[in-house]
Amino acid sequence: MLLAALSVAAAPAGRQARSASPPDADAEARAITQIVTAAEVAAWARAHRDVQAMLVAARMMDDVRTRQESGDAPFLTASTLLDEAEAMAGDDPAIRAEILRLRTQDKGVRASAFGAGPIVLVRRVQARQTFGFEIEVRRDEVLRVAAIGDGDTNIDLVLRDRSGTIVCLDSSQDHYPVCTVARPQGGALRVEVVNHGGVWSRVQILTN
Repeated sequence: MLLAALSVAAAPAGRQARSASPPDADAEARAITQIVTAAEVAAWARAHRDVQAMLVAARMMDDVRTRQESGDAPFLTASTLLDEAEAMAGDDPAIRAEILRLRTQDKGVRASAFGAGPIVLVRRVQARQTFGFEIEVRRDEVLRVAAIGDGDTNIDLVLRDRSGTIVCLDSSQDHYPVCTVARPQGGALRVEVVNHGGVWSRVQILTN
């Protein structure tokens, strides 16, 4: 999908135009699913202090390419998850050797099952505020959008059509909501990322 414009709902800003043509929207939608799953595995690993699970999450992230928009650097990456695994590993030589192997493996051009990868945009969403932007959706191509928070607050995700009607809502009590529209009509959709918490949160937003 095309990221067309960005604006903070609490304080409207100017529009930014962008055009792109992802080669395989369905593959990039699957990539978003894998990234969200990696975030969930990483959260489980933190809660259980399970370094092996954190390595699984890192390998899942390393599988996926992304196309970064302007803004803060992504905070959920293979490298940051390996940093967390290293902190958990202590002096375990086998774990440290596996981390080193993952860090130093060939990073040249590799075939990817997920195409060019989803667009990633990182923003800081203030407490009890909404960050919104528009995307251009291709007709009948699956659209998937995810918003991965940094874990401090409950994050919701809303997609609206031009009339303001809600097309998709994920209001689960978590910090990685996902919206999927299987056969969109095409045209502009508004994405709204809602921070329900009392503190600001970094949010890593993904869309194909």
